[in-house]
Amino acid sequence: MSTRIQILTLSVICSALLATGAVSAADSVGEPGRNAGGKNPLRNVYFGEEHLHTMNSPDAFVIGTRGSWEDAYNWAMGNEITLSTTGEKIKKSTPYDFIAITDHAEYFGVMPSLIDKDSPLYETELGKKMRDPNAKPSDPDSAINQILGSLVSGNAMQEFVSPELSTSNWQRYVETANKFNQPGKFTTLVAWEWTSIPNGRNMHRNVFFRDKFPEAPFTAFDSIYPEDLWTFQEVQRGIGRDNLAIPHNANVSDGWMFSPNKFLGEPMDARYAERQNANEPLMEIIQTKGQSDTHPLMSPNDEFAEFELFPNMINVGMPSQIKYGYMRQGLVEGMIHEDKLGANPFKYGIVAGSDSHAAYSPNEEFNFHGTHALLDDTPKKRLNPKKNASGDVAAAVGSAGVTAVWAEENTREALFDAMKAKETYGTSGPLIRLRFFGGWGYPSDLHLDEAFVQKAYDGGVPMGSDLPAKASDAPTFVVWALKDPESGNLDRVQIIKGFINKWGRADEKIYDVVWSDEDKRQIDKATGKLPPVGNTVDIKTATYTNDIGATQLRAVWTDPDFDPAQRAVYYVRVLEIPTPRWSTYDAAKLGVPPLEDVPATLQERAWSSPIWYTPERDLLIKAKLKKLTGENWGASTYQHQ
Repeated sequence: MSTRIQILTLSVICSALLATGAVSAADSVGEPGRNAGGKNPLRNVYFGEEHLHTMNSPDAFVIGTRGSWEDAYNWAMGNEITLSTTGEKIKKSTPYDFIAITDHAEYFGVMPSLIDKDSPLYETELGKKMRDPNAKPSDPDSAINQILGSLVSGNAMQEFVSPELSTSNWQRYVETANKFNQPGKFTTLVAWEWTSIPNGRNMHRNVFFRDKFPEAPFTAFDSIYPEDLWTFQEVQRGIGRDNLAIPHNANVSDGWMFSPNKFLGEPMDARYAERQNANEPLMEIIQTKGQSDTHPLMSPNDEFAEFELFPNMINVGMPSQIKYGYMRQGLVEGMIHEDKLGANPFKYGIVAGSDSHAAYSPNEEFNFHGTHALLDDTPKKRLNPKKNASGDVAAAVGSAGVTAVWAEENTREALFDAMKAKETYGTSGPLIRLRFFGGWGYPSDLHLDEAFVQKAYDGGVPMGSDLPAKASDAPTFVVWALKDPESGNLDRVQIIKGFINKWGRADEKIYDVVWSDEDKRQIDKATGKLPPVGNTVDIKTATYTNDIGATQLRAVWTDPDFDPAQRAVYYVRVLEIPTPRWSTYDAAKLGVPPLEDVPATLQERAWSSPIWYTPERDLLIKAKLKKLTGENWGASTYQHQ
């Protein structure tokens, strides 16, 4: 049996949906790599990578990556490339529509010059150390330790950060990105990673530009403070260079990412919250170093919270603080700030990426070749049970996430505009199609209407938006999900609601909205839980069947616990049936049992950008008065500790 079960080709699935009226002809679901043939006002979905490193990132270079920008673009386009460490020929099964190479701004493009005889950096002391065949990486004064030490300390080696060098390397990158950019067919987004990491706390941001670019990146050597990055962004925007920043790995920020305080520690104020909101519209929810949706300790009633956890701070070997480190809590904390300050600093849409440091994006579990060059470029290395400096086994690293963008066409401008509008979602790897709209008074059968997308836009808002204020009936949401032909069937669609409970703290409730095998599975009235979908995975052979689950799920849902005086945020989580994890595929290749430290199977998933509800001003005032007088306001499921 094939490890990749493909029930129907994408074209057959789309034809079937058109025939049954599940989706209109104008609502192309976006087959990756196609030319959309002009603008679609109802949007196409485009899948891609928003976070990838090549040999031009200093940490990728020192761990052995020699894959170039050209290699990364070719991989994303579906062309065969050579894995730079092993010489293995690799090829992506399903090409991407777009890619952003986000090499670290610090020493951007410098490292390859140290081994290039035609470069003036070849004869520098660092270059000689880098090429020394007798050098040991463990030596305190080795080139590797010098580079990494400089990155961690924030003390730049000045000869490698000159304006001339930074500008030259950046321009080479932009030229390469322009060369591979094919409007309407394949898009190369221009971006870099700003790498602020005070004492191991991950506060990194990927910085994207729309269509006009700066002379050079802003780096953590310039400043480790987000406020200074925002100033750079605002100045660039002021001269016509539109841009946005995307934070990632909140899960290893040690609770800094969604802290109620500014970066320097003092309480957040309205100006700080406004600037964060304006400069950072999106958050990366998953990548190879774990997911930042939620944690079992933060969401004890969520049986799917224990998914791709990466608990320890990078290269520190200490657990990252959980509180204020996960997006689900952060979304509600943002509304708490908005209540107090009038601005929401954490009003994030959702994307996903890889953070692979191997010049390719490994989103396909069955097609995984490692993410950190010489550290994990073979199955044997990846399944090594020995823990690394961060206290994790190599197999704790996950496969790449994928960003999906609903845009009018596949161009830099259209993709950027859709990202800025937050009409995006993230997946843990599969190319799941997902629509999510919210409104007032959607008909209960809207999801069955062949023009449901047009009517959903006309009568409401898409993911990433605010519901129009209305103090009457509960809001209604319409959701539609379609499986990836190369992955597992769908188990269920859930809507996750975040709200401020009666104690003024972040709270949540999870609703199973629609699920597969409804004739066999019903929600238990006592527990409120839906029975598991089942599991067809043969762990020994790393195979599965799509005998369970559904190819598509769709529904209209109304919030049964709606309180018109209570702020709320809603987002969708789509779950697949269990399938083999990449580590199980590797174990099957080697003929060994899977590691006990990581799950043998996983339920891949997609997360939509949220939709927010804000009560009208008079309702907010009444709610505050009730709170001050001690009256019970708003439903509560549990209290975060």
